Amino acid sequence: MSGTAVKCGGSRKTGVAVAVACGAVLVGSMACADDLASAQTRSWSNNFVARVEALALLETLNAELLSNNSATLTLEHWCDVHHLASPPRIKAVRVIDVDKSVSAEQRQELHVTPAEPVRYRRVRLECGAVVLSEADNWYVPSRLTPEMNNLLDTSDTPFGKAVLALHFQRRTLSAKLLWRPLPEGWEMNAASANAALVPMPAILLEHRAVLTLPDGTPFSEVVESYTANILDFPQPHAQ
Repeated sequence: MSGTAVKCGGSRKTGVAVAVACGAVLVGSMACADDLASAQTRSWSNNFVARVEALALLETLNAELLSNNSATLTLEHWCDVHHLASPPRIKAVRVIDVDKSVSAEQRQELHVTPAEPVRYRRVRLECGAVVLSEADNWYVPSRLTPEMNNLLDTSDTPFGKAVLALHFQRRTLSAKLLWRPLPEGWEMNAASANAALVPMPAILLEHRAVLTLPDGTPFSEVVESYTANILDFPQPHAQ
């Protein structure tokens, strides 16, 4: 960062002014870092070709998530083929001190009585230092093994990996594409392809699903929010 260096020291009289100056430098540096980190993601909306590529990638990931039972393993594969981190391993970082009560509708979907315990777990799924998704998970502990419950309570293991031995299946309740790089009808109207683009939001996809045992018994409901970091790699045509 260029410019005049600010020395953080001196007399008490000048301390406040210097502290403000140092704080401004720090905030400015953080803002620059954020801009650099997000510039690659934002570049997907720079032109028509980039928008088409972004739409194709979003639809590809959406299809892969819908066709696989484990979102964790799907994201790990995505991280690997797009070189988002080395090694391409997904880790779940638990968000502590956050609680969301299970709703009456969710209890119906999980086939549990009003008195049956349902636990809540929120995690960020990261590949390296990149947050790819945030997940809210409500699960029925009585339908898991004690070892699985202990793993979920005491570690950052992704839910899908913790319960992998259950040979579960995934039933999607909803899948929403929250950002459309191209306006509706763009393929029929050349002028609309160059219409003003809605800025890329922080969350691009949202999935809501129920996980079931092989006999069809539901044991978990999850809401997954996929971040713009899933596109945090160079555009194909720019390489």
